[in-house]
Amino acid sequence: MAIDRIPDWMRELEEEDVQFIKKFVLASGSLKEIAALYGVTYPTVRLRLDRLIEKIKMGEKEERQPYVDLIKRLVVNDKIDFDTAKLLITEYKKEKGGNADE
Repeated sequence: MAIDRIPDWMRELEEEDVQFIKKFVLASGSLKEIAALYGVTYPTVRLRLDRLIEKIKMGEKEERQPYVDLIKRLVVNDKIDFDTAKLLITEYKKEKGGNADE
């Protein structure tokens, strides 16, 4: 049975992430094997998997906040640091009158 509709969390992933998931599944979830495939260390693969998990979690949220999602993606991809992201999100939510504790 084919998938009739691609889940939102999957549409948010980059092609590189999808290829990583495919290789991960084909390797039966062996991070050691994935590390060998990519020619990197186990901790490097673990970090990439953790970031991928965070991307998927963000994609599953029911209430979409594009600005907040963008900031979180920047943190996951090491484009900005966590403290800066937290500050930006807090200020954004103050302006919007929302809860800054998410």
